[in-house]
Amino acid sequence: MAVAKEMTGCSLIQLSSFDTCNTATSFPFRQNQNRFLVNPVLLPSNSKQRRVHLRRVAKVPIVAAVSGSLIKVEPDQNDQSVKFMVRAAVTVRNKNREDFKQTLMKHWDAFTDKIGRNVVLELISTEEDPKTKAPKKSREAVLKDWSKKAKVKAERVHYTAEFTVDSNFGLPGAITVTNKHQQEFFLESITIEGFACGPLHFPCNSWVQSNTDHPGKRIFFSNQPYLPNETPKGLRALREKDLKDIRGNGNGVRKLSDRIYDFDVYNDLGNPDKGVDFARPTLGGKQIPYPRRCRTGRLPTETDIQAESRVEKPLPMYVPRDEQFEESKQKTFSAGRLRAVLHNLLPQLKASISAYNRDINSFADVDDLYKEGLLLKLGLQDEAMKNLPLPKMVTKIQESSQGLLKYEPPKVVSRDKFAWLRDDEFARQALAGVNPVNIERITVFPPVSKLDPEIYGPQESALKEEHIASQLNGMTVQQALEENKLFTVDYHDIYLPFLDEINVLDGRKSYATRTIFFLTPNGTLKPIAIELSLPHTAPCSQSKSVVTPPVDATSYWIWQLAKAHVCSNDAGVHQLVNHWLRTDACMEPFILAAHRQLSAMHPIFELLDPHMRYTLEINALARQSLINADGVIESCFTPGRYCMEMSAVAYRSHWRFDKEDLPADLIRRGIAVPDPTQQHGLKLLIEDYPYASDGLLIWNAIENWVRTYVNHYYPHSSLIHNDRELQCWYHESVHVGHADLSNEDWWPTLNTPDDLVSILTTIIWLASAQHAALNFGQYPYSGYVPNRPPLMRRLIPEEDDPEYAKFIADPQKYFLSTLPSLLQATKFMAVVDTLSTHSPDEEYLGERQQPSTWSGDAEIVEAFYRFAAEIREVEKEIEKRNGDGRLKNRCGAGVLPYELLAPSSGPGVTCRGVPNSVSI
Repeated sequence: MAVAKEMTGCSLIQLSSFDTCNTATSFPFRQNQNRFLVNPVLLPSNSKQRRVHLRRVAKVPIVAAVSGSLIKVEPDQNDQSVKFMVRAAVTVRNKNREDFKQTLMKHWDAFTDKIGRNVVLELISTEEDPKTKAPKKSREAVLKDWSKKAKVKAERVHYTAEFTVDSNFGLPGAITVTNKHQQEFFLESITIEGFACGPLHFPCNSWVQSNTDHPGKRIFFSNQPYLPNETPKGLRALREKDLKDIRGNGNGVRKLSDRIYDFDVYNDLGNPDKGVDFARPTLGGKQIPYPRRCRTGRLPTETDIQAESRVEKPLPMYVPRDEQFEESKQKTFSAGRLRAVLHNLLPQLKASISAYNRDINSFADVDDLYKEGLLLKLGLQDEAMKNLPLPKMVTKIQESSQGLLKYEPPKVVSRDKFAWLRDDEFARQALAGVNPVNIERITVFPPVSKLDPEIYGPQESALKEEHIASQLNGMTVQQALEENKLFTVDYHDIYLPFLDEINVLDGRKSYATRTIFFLTPNGTLKPIAIELSLPHTAPCSQSKSVVTPPVDATSYWIWQLAKAHVCSNDAGVHQLVNHWLRTDACMEPFILAAHRQLSAMHPIFELLDPHMRYTLEINALARQSLINADGVIESCFTPGRYCMEMSAVAYRSHWRFDKEDLPADLIRRGIAVPDPTQQHGLKLLIEDYPYASDGLLIWNAIENWVRTYVNHYYPHSSLIHNDRELQCWYHESVHVGHADLSNEDWWPTLNTPDDLVSILTTIIWLASAQHAALNFGQYPYSGYVPNRPPLMRRLIPEEDDPEYAKFIADPQKYFLSTLPSLLQATKFMAVVDTLSTHSPDEEYLGERQQPSTWSGDAEIVEAFYRFAAEIREVEKEIEKRNGDGRLKNRCGAGVLPYELLAPSSGPGVTCRGVPNSVSI
């Protein structure tokens, strides 16, 4: 290091870690008086190469390289070049838990490493050899001390390797890694030290498979981004090869160790081999349009050649190896899933529980789920312990006298146990609850259906002016419309086509609901009418009814039942459309195409990378146990086996990518109007709309960051046009990933930097803030089942119904009997608890792995830090708003603050936090 400091004028530590020195410069050495002097020689460079702006550092003499200790000169008789050593610092992440086979293989690898079956690295220069026209390469280097460090228990283990390169080598732009061991290992990063520009960083974050299973060398590029036409000559072939490897050839069954990204339709949700009740239609194609998912290549079922065979728990579903959960995430998810699927672990236990699968008889039954847990409540704890081979973790829970499937009381009842019964809270949740994205302004009253009247009956609503006139604070209906005071949550058209099928399912009863709200002078909403529709069965049949706020005891309970049916409709649309379809399923094509078409060194891939984390894995797990036939979603939500078909109808009829950005969505729903004088270019018509007002802060921060990023790399539209990788990414996202809607004229074009800013901001918004707003409040709001029942089991009785007498005799018991059973409620609670949980390794908006070295572009790193600072300011503003007593929808006696868009969070169920990606 003393030699290094003498030659550079400062220590290596003092050199900028952001400076990537991508100038094509060669530095022949000449020896004089026992010192090495430098004679810089410029090599030809690409004239179109973009200038890289470097952080200011101390002025130092330019040298080619220094070793960690001593420069070793080896004159070459032919070209007078000098050989020198550079060192790689390699970080490998250990597995925290290993099974017996993995432990055995680890020891075997440690032994064979001593006899030459090593991990081998090779540096690839950004320059090509002028004679061979091939990239310049270093000599291969072996990772040192693997066998000595085999027993190290630390999370990260650091290794070194030393390379010999020529003085005219240039700068390394890639490293190839060959794993001659038997086991895979997780390569986190490589840092090359010894070049004059300072450390060169290679973020890897990838599993390197054994050469036995995956012959060939893995390629890792430096953190210096390049547009395709700027790629240095030495890296062009590697760039193409890496993308080709990732795309695969579209054939064969994928192995869990593969890293191949490809598209397929949703033909694996059903299992026709188990019987006709488990068959489900293929989603995706002309018949039922739907986004595409990650291809696994599994063989077809025996019964239906068009249906892909299933992989059931606990066997893993294929996603590319690097998309699989890391250990801390897997541990968090598995712990929650254990509770969620307890009923399936042992048939006899399930049968025993089913015998007790009774109605909720009182609110005390619900409270006891938080005090005792399900097994204790049913008196089955001892039987469960005897008959069920539970993991140690669960046994310890039991030994500590806690009931399995016991949960913390949800936040919605933490401040005011009975708030959920009030109309103002029912309305507040339309603006600040877990599903705040369906509220719309009414422009025409009565509302009119868009469904075919030949099939579904008259389009006219049963709502009349007399139903709402007394609730408008002295206004006429026309005045209320003109002054933007009437709003609705309308599920009529999405539910009505399915009601015939839903209402013949066992234990399922539903209406298609419309709720009318009035905006009060204090900025809150008041529900003033609920329309309940059933299928039109005959020309004179009564299929629609209207329920208005109560005036006596009987109408009070009918009103509560109507609100419960609205909440059940809302829960279904929230989960199937707004959450699953719009953030999970519709994002998957963009992620698959990004991996297939954008090189890891492409600046747009580097931008999107943290926003794609874990999404393919969580979507695969959803196909395995959530949205599959007889899965959790079908079991817990009113539409039952028609859940995914309802999702597909929403995709075909309502989903538009150009309306998925927040400002466009608010304007589409009539909640905002364009106003260039306002901060965000629009004016909210409901000023105290926490989701929208907080969301616009985050949207603006994301858009500013993306605009800075895009303009840095694409100052001219011609660069957008000529970027073949970028154009292929967007084309494949639309024409393959969303093939069934690819001919729609509403797809944005990608011709200018502004186009790209809009597309990328929308994707990042959906993956981060939109998903967070719809996901992490699920248990806090839905975990108390009476507040948001996921399904209803009875309709509201008419006076001539046999059940009407039971309703009059004990309305509370009747109300509770319409809700999910005790077991159904607990199963649902288990699922939403898991989905609402942040894992310890969560990365939140404004955070990145290796924040100072993820990009080799100093200006971009600095811009990212500014973005992170802006996100912190957003969080402070949200905290300030939550303490503002004028904002009744987020502050008041017993009112929950709106924190679902507060960017940071700790682990667990917190009802806050905006992760970078759809990760749960």
